[in-house]
Amino acid sequence: MLQNDIHNFLDQYFTANECEILERGEDLLHVRLSIELDKLLMNRPFYWHYLEKTGGTPNPMDLKLRTQQSEESAKDGEFIHFGSPRLHQIFESCQQLAPYIRLFEQVEQKPGAFIPLIPWLGLNIKVSYQCDRKKDYLYSIGLNLINGQMKEQFQTSLDSFSLTPKIPDYCYTMSPLIKPVSGIKRVEKYLDNLIEQDDPQWAVDARKRWQEDDDLLEHFYQEVEEKPEVYYVEKRALKELYEPKVCVKVINGGMFYLSNS
Repeated sequence: MLQNDIHNFLDQYFTANECEILERGEDLLHVRLSIELDKLLMNRPFYWHYLEKTGGTPNPMDLKLRTQQSEESAKDGEFIHFGSPRLHQIFESCQQLAPYIRLFEQVEQKPGAFIPLIPWLGLNIKVSYQCDRKKDYLYSIGLNLINGQMKEQFQTSLDSFSLTPKIPDYCYTMSPLIKPVSGIKRVEKYLDNLIEQDDPQWAVDARKRWQEDDDLLEHFYQEVEEKPEVYYVEKRALKELYEPKVCVKVINGGMFYLSNS
């Protein structure tokens, strides 16, 4: 996931959740959180509990995030990247706030003309390669439910559209020829193919490290005829630590009705 993609995602995230944008730059987002996001992100349960008891005036915190690392970002703002805990915290909050949305393109009205809006299924998905190390990738994929066209970086492409939760006047939605459930399966298959084409060396290396540690364990207990319970516990721990696996998780998704243009 490119830093520019992260910046666009964060901008849409804070805007959609009604945060006040105090400052916006190429690699900077300075926002005043909404009450809901402050509760989700800032870990201040005692403050909010006290406020609700006393009826005080809410004072949500500001958050300054930078998506490029530099001397300035180290002094002023929190550097956020794909592996940062803050970004994963935001991903988790997406599932609580709005795991599914429906938006319509705000198209230019033409007198006497009715405009068809085409249904697109949009999914933001995290793919994690896990062993004793971990690497994450974020995919944003859109699927046209009329003709089956698939588009990567779909979230970024939506930046060029003006979207609204209410269907505009003189517009109508086309019925999907591909059902959303079938669309999800198509996206899953597409990701499976991408994963299968990836270089498997990371998994080979992980199994090699696993074997080396397992050999050490066997050497330590080689003269013990009846293995103690701790031996089997360590065996299971090595398997859990090193065994290569790929985890796919949908962060959020939605239906987007867009004009043919």
